[in-house]
Amino acid sequence: MNKSLVTNIIAAALVLIGYFAEVTMVFTIGLFALSGAVTNWLAVHMLFEKVPGLYGSGVIPSRFEEFKAGIKHLMMEQFFTQENIDRLLTENSASSIDLTPVIDKVDLEPSFDALVTTVENSSFGGMLSMFGGTEALIPLKEPFIDKMKQSLTELTQSEEFNQILINELEQPNVMADLQQKVSNIVDQRLDELTPVMVKDIIQEMIRKHLGWLVVWGGVFGGLIGALAAIIQS
Repeated sequence: MNKSLVTNIIAAALVLIGYFAEVTMVFTIGLFALSGAVTNWLAVHMLFEKVPGLYGSGVIPSRFEEFKAGIKHLMMEQFFTQENIDRLLTENSASSIDLTPVIDKVDLEPSFDALVTTVENSSFGGMLSMFGGTEALIPLKEPFIDKMKQSLTELTQSEEFNQILINELEQPNVMADLQQKVSNIVDQRLDELTPVMVKDIIQEMIRKHLGWLVVWGGVFGGLIGALAAIIQS
C-alpha cells in the first residue's frame, strides 16, 4: 500500500467534504492535513529527483561520486586490510574462501552515519530539519545496513571476484598484489554504476520508510488545523 498516496487522498477528501458540506472544522482539518502531507511528500521526492527551480533537490543523485568513493573506502579499509587477508590465508584454502562471515561482523553503522551526514550537510539539510531532522532517518538504519551487507556479499561471491582471488593467492607478494587487484575490481565495478543506478539502490532501501513522513505530516497538519478551527470559532 502506498502510504503517501492514501494520506493525500484522505486529506483531499476531507477538504472536499468540508467545502461542499460547509463544515468549517472538517474543511480546515483537511486543508492543513493536505498541506502537511504534500509538503512532506515533496521533501521525500526531492531527495531522489531534481525539481526545476527548487535548489537542493535531487541530493542523492548529485552525491554520486561521494557514494562510490564511500563504497571503495569501505571495501578496502574494512574488508581487505592486511590483517584480514592474512587471516583468510591462514584459515582457508584457496578454493573455499567465504567472506560472508567477515561481512556479517563488520560494523556498517559508520556508513549509514556518513550518508546521514552527507544529507544533513547538503542544501537539503535545512528542509530535513523541518521534518524532525536526522532523527527522522533513524528507522532507515537497519534496512540500509542489511541491504549493504547483501550487496557486498553478492559482490564477493561473483565468479570474476573469486577467480582473481584464487589466482592471486597462489602468487608471491600475495597481500600487496591482492589488495591492488581487489582495488581494481572495485573500481571497475563502481565505474559501471550510473547516477540512476545509485538513486534506485538508495530509493529501494528507504522510500517505503520515508513514506511515514508523509503520513505524520498529514496527521500533525490535521491536528493543527483542528486547533486553528477551534480558536477561530
